[in-house]
Amino acid sequence: MADPFDIVIFGGTGDLAQRKLIPALYRAHREQQLSPNTRIIATCRSQLDIDKFFDTAALALQQHLAAEEFSVEAWRQFKHYLYPVMLDIAELNEHWQALCTLMNADVDKVRVFYLATPPAIFGLSCHQLAEMDLVTANSRLVVEKPLGYDAVSADAINTEIAKYFEERNIYRIDHYLGKETVQNLMALRFTNLIFEQLWNAKSIDHVQISISETVGLEGRAGFYNDAGALRDMVQNHLLQLLCLVAMESPNKLDAKSIQAEKIKVLGALRPMSGEDVAEHTVRGQYVAGSYFGELVPGYMEELGTADSKTETFVALRAYIDNWRWARVPFYLRTGKRMKSRCAEIVIQFKDVPHRVYEESAGPLSPNRLVIRLQPEELIQLTMMSKNLENMDMQLKPATLNLNFSDTYTHFRSDAYKRLILDAAAANTSLFIHRDEVACAWKWIDPIIEAWQQGKAVPHLYRAGSWGPDESEELLQRDGRSWFNSGESEESA
Repeated sequence: MADPFDIVIFGGTGDLAQRKLIPALYRAHREQQLSPNTRIIATCRSQLDIDKFFDTAALALQQHLAAEEFSVEAWRQFKHYLYPVMLDIAELNEHWQALCTLMNADVDKVRVFYLATPPAIFGLSCHQLAEMDLVTANSRLVVEKPLGYDAVSADAINTEIAKYFEERNIYRIDHYLGKETVQNLMALRFTNLIFEQLWNAKSIDHVQISISETVGLEGRAGFYNDAGALRDMVQNHLLQLLCLVAMESPNKLDAKSIQAEKIKVLGALRPMSGEDVAEHTVRGQYVAGSYFGELVPGYMEELGTADSKTETFVALRAYIDNWRWARVPFYLRTGKRMKSRCAEIVIQFKDVPHRVYEESAGPLSPNRLVIRLQPEELIQLTMMSKNLENMDMQLKPATLNLNFSDTYTHFRSDAYKRLILDAAAANTSLFIHRDEVACAWKWIDPIIEAWQQGKAVPHLYRAGSWGPDESEELLQRDGRSWFNSGESEESA
């Protein structure tokens, strides 16, 4: 059980809090990871109706938890952790004073300030906390992505919040890093000699990292049209996963060592600009299509405009210029309104150097390691084997499957729960350092600039598909193809 702490969720009635943060803390309670003296203080700007707040929170839990997770008795107990307060961040008034009175009842308790708000008010929020003397030696600040829209704005935000919080107390969250399978990636690499010996350009042909979503804008139209898929997903989630795949072994698994290795990877990414961007990147935008037989609107229809060049899909080819990964392409892909919801890392190994079996034994498929992060969390290793259903010597790919929900009967991963508890415990190993943010934007900004200068419109793709045809062509030019989860090897 964690030591008691106070967590203040600014934007406590917003979408992120209701869908992710409150359910994550409820799970922590169900798993007896919250001390009875922990308090969850949720702020809201509008006139506060206590009963309505609790009704909304209970409904959110029922909607966003598995059916068997919610119980009336557990909710009755969990309600005692919740302290809704009315608060307008911009107005230093009696509502801020009420928050001070609530928190100063125990000034030595750990304080986690979670900014589930737009990044534009991160600096203001920190300023107000300092003005009200709420920032103590035991305070941590958790900030959501995306941190800025480019290197300049990200640096401005980081500089502003650094006036009030030391770097060791700033927790830049990327919830993908809290997934158990992502953490297991490091265990897979650094505790198994069979993989670490092969984890380099001598044995690996290429790496694919894909995050596909089936949803559209989901009420984020204003933000998303300004950001686009490259800023929203590639700059943080995909580059963080790339770092974990590609980094060298840290000398120990603490925050400083892990972050240092990730920064080295980001610094080794081959820069792209001008014609390189046209050759190595594809961007797309979905139009109306069908998803499981249901007609869904296109991006322009959801947005309510006929003029937007914002990308809802990105595919790109990246190279890491160091000895371990020289000439190994990393293919990154993300998109909305895709055929299925999935996040996975695919390590494609090279073909065997010499074929010893006759052609009549069948084609050889290279080994493939698949690490799936969602919707289920699993690891699959595909290797060649004799077809045991045939008396003749026939070869067939066989897959070793480690599905965590099957192996661990009580397994239920919740990245936000893990990361909130880590922040309360001052464990920064799964969070992002300021220098990582700067390095990521340094690589992303020239791509955005080249797109803007080229003035090309995104390629169109049907909702319910795997993206524009140009994405397939990006790999086909290299003699490769995307691994699309859930489809047969032949159709991938």
